[in-house]
Amino acid sequence: MIQGSPSEAYSGQERRQHRMYVTRNTEYHFRGRTCVAVRDRKTGLFLRAHLAVRRTLTGGVKYQDNGTAVPSCAAPRVGEALYFGEEGRELVTSLCSSIQRPDPELVAVYPAG
Repeated sequence: MIQGSPSEAYSGQERRQHRMYVTRNTEYHFRGRTCVAVRDRKTGLFLRAHLAVRRTLTGGVKYQDNGTAVPSCAAPRVGEALYFGEEGRELVTSLCSSIQRPDPELVAVYPAG
């Protein structure tokens, strides 16, 4: 479930397509399980050449206290890294600090894919 969303009281099937995973420096924007945009949090600029763009999210990576990385095919949760393992080089992001719904105005200006 998305943090702080009004859907917390809704128990039906999730129909919204867009989701945004926020890490320390970057926002990863998804339509379904596909990353459609990556944005630098400091500058607000979209990073068109980022390795995650147009890739499918494989799952998450949780780090144990001893530093061991435990991959999962489930969607990443806050405190886990995003993992892209298909369609190119493996990519593990920094830890996710929040999961949000992007504003419709932001979705409207995603770079053309």
